[in-house]
Amino acid sequence: MDIQELSKSTDDQVFAKTGQHLDSLQKSILESVLQHQNFQKIAVNNGYSYDHVKKEGAKLWKLLSEVFQEDIKQGNVRSILENKAGSTIYNFVNSPQINSNTISNSHVNICRENPQSLEDREKRSPSSQVQNQLPIIDLTTAPELNYNYGRNSEIYTLKEWILEDKTRLITIYGLSGIGKTALTLKLISEINTQFDYIIYRSLEHLPKLINLKDELKKFFSQSQSTPLPEVIDYFRSSRCLVILDDVQNIFKTGNLAGQYLTDYKDYCKFFQQIATLSHQSCLILISWEKPGEIETLETENKYTRTLQLQGLGEEAKDILRQKKLQDEEKWDELITLYQSHPAWLNIISSTLVEFFDGKIFLFMTDKNEVFLGDIETYLESHLERLSELEKNVISWLANQDEPIDISQKPANMEVSQAKFMHIIQSLTRRCLVEKVPRKELARFQLNSIFKAHINSDF
Repeated sequence: MDIQELSKSTDDQVFAKTGQHLDSLQKSILESVLQHQNFQKIAVNNGYSYDHVKKEGAKLWKLLSEVFQEDIKQGNVRSILENKAGSTIYNFVNSPQINSNTISNSHVNICRENPQSLEDREKRSPSSQVQNQLPIIDLTTAPELNYNYGRNSEIYTLKEWILEDKTRLITIYGLSGIGKTALTLKLISEINTQFDYIIYRSLEHLPKLINLKDELKKFFSQSQSTPLPEVIDYFRSSRCLVILDDVQNIFKTGNLAGQYLTDYKDYCKFFQQIATLSHQSCLILISWEKPGEIETLETENKYTRTLQLQGLGEEAKDILRQKKLQDEEKWDELITLYQSHPAWLNIISSTLVEFFDGKIFLFMTDKNEVFLGDIETYLESHLERLSELEKNVISWLANQDEPIDISQKPANMEVSQAKFMHIIQSLTRRCLVEKVPRKELARFQLNSIFKAHINSDF
């Protein structure tokens, strides 16, 4: 078994036992030790001190010892993990809980956690009709989780909404590449034992609602003695977590934010049904823009919440550290400039490595010009969705030196004040315009990276 396979097998077992994956440093330590590297080299490769890596290594061996019930050390880790990986595969294939129907249903990825007590099971789903005691998870179409750092406050908030407040409908929205899907996958790793079913699906290819519902019902019914007629029935009888990604694809382009395509308006009613009817499950929507009706639901229904995802903040330094950027005293400046947006920082970091050997000082010489490079592809994908009125307003905002008062409608713009406010509202729902709190009156401004991109075209 090669290093990557062994690392993945180990991570799967840790996840099955603890509900959490190994973090990026733990994986690096494990894979490096399996390649006979010492802690000094691992520290240099990862941008940490030797003492920190040694301390984290000791924690890792303790964790693996508890997971595998063996005294695992740096010297014996490979032999023990390889033996455990082989026996795990054997036990999985020969498990009485894996029947022929499960194996033959190859499009469904069923990942089962360690058995829980009946008491835990009943607490999770008191009225469940599911006949086995293990959560059934399908993440086959989910993208790979490329990073596992930061977002602790967001995870805490989402866990509180889902586990404590029993929120039924959650919308996570933000700019493309900001980490919405990564956040959700990290959340799943921490709360999976609280559900009977977890399934991820993307709306990228515009599935009709009737087809999506059929797919969900087929997934839910695989361990039911009697199939139920509607998705909401499964939401009531079991504790289900459904994640729908790329929701912006069912909205119109060239219109204000959150307006459904003609053949997809039934999704709006479906989301409202999930929010307003009584059940014990949760639907998470991931989108570039906030659906209009969600804001109304929030004010009228306590089981509906939205989270606008911002940048990583201080944790963005992990990206710069992994890219081995220099001039650490400039890291905060670089992170602020690119809004601690993970995708943008990864792109800029790669540019720094390619042209400046990772030296930030050489890159940040002209404070009046913002280099965008391949970031522009992300920006254009958002701008292409705008209506003509939004494009006019955003071009005007790009030339404003200060945040604007909502009553500052351009004199040459032939729309009413009410329409102008509606356009600003739409742009905020797309995360392109930001609200700047003020003591006297809130003001609004265009996102600075989009501003730089728009002005660079003139």
